[in-house]
Amino acid sequence: MKIMTMRERMLAVIQGREHDRVPFAQYEIMFPPQDAFNLLGHGNIGIIRFCSIFRSKHPHCRFEHEFFMDGGTKCQRTTLHTPKGAIHEVRLFEPVYDSSTVRKHYIDTPRDYEVFWSYLEDAVITDNYDRYLQDCVELGDDGFPKAEVERTPYQQLWVEWVGLEALSMHLGDYADHVAHTVELLEQRARAINEIAYRSPAPFIVIVDNITAPAIGVARFRRYCVPQYNELGGMLAERNAPLLIHMDGLLKPLWQDIARSKVGGLDSFTPTPDGDTTVAEAVNLWPDMRLWLNFPSSVHIETPERIRVVADDILAAAGHTGRLQIQISENVPPDVWRISYPIIADAIAAFGKP
Repeated sequence: MKIMTMRERMLAVIQGREHDRVPFAQYEIMFPPQDAFNLLGHGNIGIIRFCSIFRSKHPHCRFEHEFFMDGGTKCQRTTLHTPKGAIHEVRLFEPVYDSSTVRKHYIDTPRDYEVFWSYLEDAVITDNYDRYLQDCVELGDDGFPKAEVERTPYQQLWVEWVGLEALSMHLGDYADHVAHTVELLEQRARAINEIAYRSPAPFIVIVDNITAPAIGVARFRRYCVPQYNELGGMLAERNAPLLIHMDGLLKPLWQDIARSKVGGLDSFTPTPDGDTTVAEAVNLWPDMRLWLNFPSSVHIETPERIRVVADDILAAAGHTGRLQIQISENVPPDVWRISYPIIADAIAAFGKP
């Protein structure tokens, strides 16, 4: 078989075709791609770029951003202005990756939900195909854009708008407000799903960041699985799999994932960081593409241990033709130049799936 480009390998995994080597890739935001190419060479690592497959315009709403310092910590206050009023969030940033976490979410009260409804009702959803196609051109043989849609409603609410603890209380205290918000988000999702279905993308990703302790079995079945099945069923009509970003603890959700129309897991993180081994994933989900995040904790182990873990992953899933090893969760920045070549060498030695 001829030597394939990394783009060809990545697409072969998605489409279930024969390929010459297990793909190895990183999210573009992890480390500068050129640094990775300088270390490993083109063809030995691929780039995964985030790309929303839709645009959301809000003619009567706007976001206002303000950065400030709290002691030595960079913070950002973002205010959402709508015809019904304003709500705001505050985020804190860590210095290494400049990633952030929420100190205060947008929604605290029933009135805040009503302001948020105004924002959702103002939305005009259009396609983003031109940006997606441009990303394909820019990445060329080195990678692929990850065509994304929004999180499912419950995940979106707790991650982006309300917070997990507050949402849990609001389901009891403001049940009608939560239910109406979910209804509006589901209507929005249907419009986005149509765009995803008609898109040129050979796969679609819902960026749900699933971990069982946060969602629970009952809410996963109620809020997530129906959304997965709706979009997954639509995409199946054109042989495009639906991938879900499930980077957390999954054991309580094993059977529900197996019964769903999910075609792949993005950033699946096995043991020792997760609770599911690679062998279990292969057996539980025999048709699932596994975009496997190389466990972040292993990057700080000895070179010998890193190689053992890489070899074990390849032995368990490499021959399925459904495995992609990737770096899609934060890695200590002082170790990746050691761990990347070890993983790439293990893949090269493993050979053809």
